[in-house]
Amino acid sequence: MKHLLWVGLLLPALGLASHESSLPIGSFLPKADVQLKDVSGKTITLRQAKELGGLLVMFSCNTCPYVIRNQSRTKDVCTYAADHHIGVILLNANEGDRGGGNSFEAMQVYAKTQGYRWYYALDGKSDLAGAFGANRTPECFLFDKDGKLVYHGAIDDSPGDERKVRRRHLQVAIDEMLAGKEVTVKETRSVGCSINRG
Repeated sequence: MKHLLWVGLLLPALGLASHESSLPIGSFLPKADVQLKDVSGKTITLRQAKELGGLLVMFSCNTCPYVIRNQSRTKDVCTYAADHHIGVILLNANEGDRGGGNSFEAMQVYAKTQGYRWYYALDGKSDLAGAFGANRTPECFLFDKDGKLVYHGAIDDSPGDERKVRRRHLQVAIDEMLAGKEVTVKETRSVGCSINRG
């Protein structure tokens, strides 16, 4: 019994996202018309960010060690999506840290240093994180051309160590979706930092 209690206390600390309250596969893009402030200073909506091939929404931030470990993989998969006519938007929902490393100004600097050529926007009051049921950074949601969720979860199967990656979940999902196939692995476990909703 004590062992089970210890495991129950340990799991949240490891950053294992629960899918219990997450947006179900097959759901349509939520909060599609909410105005979001992009690092460019312009406002954007998810509907506007979506392209002919679909939309990739990734909850991210500037400071999480898992985001930092996944920097090159984030850029690679976002570039891959954009090159295949899939809109890309990263959302920073860390409302509890707007005075620190996840301020809008810090996001602008981060996006520039990372060479982002897609949207990186504030999720004010963690509104979209709530609608998506997002809990971690990084956490990915892939929508098809009709705005239906086809994949939710991690970028790949080794968030902590790129050298141990065996399957690139998100890229495989993108390829299957674009080929008109059903995505074989629709949900994976997101491992990262808890979104700081404040």
